[in-house]
Amino acid sequence: MNIKELTKGIFKENPVFIIVLGLCPTLGVSTQVSNAIGMSAGVFFVLLFSNIIISALRNFIPDSIHIPAYIVIIASLVTIIELFMHAFAPAVYAALGVYLPLIVVNCIILGRAEAFASSNTVIDSALDAIGMSIGFTLSLTLIALIREVLGAGTITLFPIGSFDGVLEVPWLIDNPFRVVALAPGALLLMGFLKAFFDWKAMRKVD
Repeated sequence: MNIKELTKGIFKENPVFIIVLGLCPTLGVSTQVSNAIGMSAGVFFVLLFSNIIISALRNFIPDSIHIPAYIVIIASLVTIIELFMHAFAPAVYAALGVYLPLIVVNCIILGRAEAFASSNTVIDSALDAIGMSIGFTLSLTLIALIREVLGAGTITLFPIGSFDGVLEVPWLIDNPFRVVALAPGALLLMGFLKAFFDWKAMRKVD
């Protein structure tokens, strides 16, 4: 078991801030923390099982049709998670909208299938998927947390019992910076966070 395959996706090869993949769903659904958690769960499920299946079948899939084969596998897994969310988490399903079925063509999942799972063992591919999923989850949740807190003055989680799932942030709930919740704010925030992580990486190298 190569533990480096598990940890590389969290920091060294973070799919959002370092490799810069999957930005459409990252910026599109990061308006609320609950949306970020829902999308991350979907990506985790699809990435893990697609990596495992593709790695297990890598010697049986002809090179001439490997991309269509990967898409069929990924699309089948996306259909499963889409039906599951529709049945058991309809609010999250509605909030994610078109970005949920678009997991099929998410660059992170196709990229890991092509660059890693197609040429590595099942165990290493599973560790790679888990690490990349954790990195994606942390990145997406961080962006969503900043955007929601600054842009709406709330932190939206999932309702439990009498708790409606919404935490209000004092002062910001009455004086939000609305631009952060909009598309331009998402791009600006992504730029600042990317610059910050690049700066941290350069300092570590120095």
